[in-house]
Amino acid sequence: MNTLPRHRVLALLAECTGDEIWSVAHCRSRRIPEPWIEELADAYESGFQSDRETIYTDVGMTNQYHGIRDVDLAVQLARSMGIQVDDHALARLGRNRLVQAIKEAVMNGDDAL
Repeated sequence: MNTLPRHRVLALLAECTGDEIWSVAHCRSRRIPEPWIEELADAYESGFQSDRETIYTDVGMTNQYHGIRDVDLAVQLARSMGIQVDDHALARLGRNRLVQAIKEAVMNGDDAL
């Protein structure tokens, strides 16, 4: 089930915050498996009611962005390590807390969140 070695999973999880969208190019540079990129990549649109909804790139604000949310990558990484992530965990915990819970589960050797 685990397609990445544990040290790679830990390194990738260390980069996840729950707030970022990784570009497809960045995912490839970090050697995310191509099937994962194909499965997880999506187009995201900025919301402009609050700053938290707005997507920023190196050149400023953007309306649309194609990439992978790091929270979704963290869930995929956890599942690759055999950790069962409840389908409702994101709604229950929020993005940042879910990523942190995944990091703790991997470090503790837990098998479910």
